[in-house]
Amino acid sequence: MTHIRKLLTGTALATAAIFAQGAFAQSAAQPGAEAPTAMPSTAPAMAPATPPTVAPSQAPAAAGISQPAPQNLSAAQPTDPLVQKRNANAAANAEYRNAKKSAKAEYNSTKKQARSQYKSQVKDAKINHKADRQANNSEMLDQMSGQSAQQPGGEAQQ
Repeated sequence: MTHIRKLLTGTALATAAIFAQGAFAQSAAQPGAEAPTAMPSTAPAMAPATPPTVAPSQAPAAAGISQPAPQNLSAAQPTDPLVQKRNANAAANAEYRNAKKSAKAEYNSTKKQARSQYKSQVKDAKINHKADRQANNSEMLDQMSGQSAQQPGGEAQQ
């Protein structure tokens, strides 16, 4: 298992070195392009001191593992698990903040809508209460005026 890991690490380092050399040669060949001053170190802390300089097509593959097709890489992924964890945590935190912000905005809009609905219901209730009071007052005044017009026998005068 350790031997396979060393082979894979050596292959990854060799591929990164070849990619970096190709980028250096390509930028040096372009007029007006600045040459990089230092090559980025992508080697993990536990990698062997001198990685084999083997082309990816000539790198030994483990039994049963096929080599992937060459890809155009924009940036090398860090091989350090702590860096990967940090990047994953940063992505998860950003996603959580965005989800929290959208949930808060949705909550506030729902709360605002409920508040406006409540206010309209209170306003309607006040209007209904006022109308009921006026109806009761007018009915009571009608009864009082009708009672004085009634005869002592209890029958209304016509």
